[in-house]
Amino acid sequence: MAVKLNAQKRENLAKSATSEIRKNGRIPAVVYGKSKDPKTVSVDSIDLVKTVRDEGRNAIISLQVEGGDAVDVMLHDYQIDPIKDDLLHADFYIVNMSEEMDVSVSVRLEGNSKGEKEGGVLQQPLYEVQVRAKPSDIPEEIVVDVSDLDVNESLSISDLKVAGNYAFIDEPDTTIASVVPPTTEEDLETDVDENAEPEVIKEKSDSEEE
Repeated sequence: MAVKLNAQKRENLAKSATSEIRKNGRIPAVVYGKSKDPKTVSVDSIDLVKTVRDEGRNAIISLQVEGGDAVDVMLHDYQIDPIKDDLLHADFYIVNMSEEMDVSVSVRLEGNSKGEKEGGVLQQPLYEVQVRAKPSDIPEEIVVDVSDLDVNESLSISDLKVAGNYAFIDEPDTTIASVVPPTTEEDLETDVDENAEPEVIKEKSDSEEE
């Protein structure tokens, strides 16, 4: 079920009007979709943050624009002030609930691997996977159990079990998690030796030979 979010029309696109919107705790946004004319709106910043935090990045939002019908959208993109960490702008994409779409879904590792218990180091090179599904079937996250993962072993896309009506579209051999051997003192000494500058051997001068 889609979560509701109210939006107000935004017709004055002047910089001063946009600043006033943000001053009042709202952020400018654009609503667009396939074969749809884009609409400029504004939404309450706190309400949007709460929606994403509670429902997830890929949540279906029933966006109620004043004076119009509600439309099903997803938060497609957003901009954040790098200094103040405030939301500056949001893009909402109108979705067709009967059509599949490609989205990024977060990956969360679960469990303590065998390799870690033996001193190995768990690495996660992939934090998001690409999934194809209808909007209502998009998983909130992909949970990967690494309990059986030993040293020098890895898990890839092909090892994941699909627990719903969706499909992974990343390359099957893409690594999600692996356990590498621990770094030993011998390894560190080897690295130091390899990085050491070679000793420069000078030829003796004629005076030194005498």
